[in-house]
Amino acid sequence: MSVPADVSSRNPDDITGPTPVRRIKALNLNSKLSAPALLLSLTLATLTGCSMADSSNSDDIPLAGTSTSLAAADKMEQVSSGLYDLIGIKGKASDSRPGVTECSGRDQEKYFQIFHPWSFYPASANDLDEAMKRLKAELPKQGWKVVDYGPDTSKNKNINLTADNDKKKYSVKVVQMAKNDPPKLSLMVVSGCYQVPDGEKIQRF
Repeated sequence: MSVPADVSSRNPDDITGPTPVRRIKALNLNSKLSAPALLLSLTLATLTGCSMADSSNSDDIPLAGTSTSLAAADKMEQVSSGLYDLIGIKGKASDSRPGVTECSGRDQEKYFQIFHPWSFYPASANDLDEAMKRLKAELPKQGWKVVDYGPDTSKNKNINLTADNDKKKYSVKVVQMAKNDPPKLSLMVVSGCYQVPDGEKIQRF
């Protein structure tokens, strides 16, 4: 992710979120998945997965095309970098990297999804509200559809934003964690299902 990155990415708080309010079909993971995939299933239980919030068929997860997992991860970083630019507030981003998970309902040797958890820390805690408002306003201008916005059911009533980009086959969930120390936006971006090219194997990281 080509943004300032001097905040540690290994703080578990960076990849946790509040109680789900929407059900993700793109990440309907089961107990046999790897540790990163299991963590992803817990973190992303609220994300829609590219206009599939109302789908009951895992095969309806949108196909994002053919790619190696490394190339798809590079593309994911570009998407996250674009989201960082939309925030438009002075601050810093955590130095996290995308990961690979299985594509539910499809051949695990041929299909995969990319996920990217990261956080944005405004230079001033007072700018956190503005950062969230800017995302809500700017995302639709860049092809994203905001499908959920408002406080969650947690004690802190964190503001949540969920948006889909049907054209690019990505979804993002943003949680405004005003009472975190330091305050931040916690983001999780997830892709549609990629198919690995013939003769290639999925590299998992």
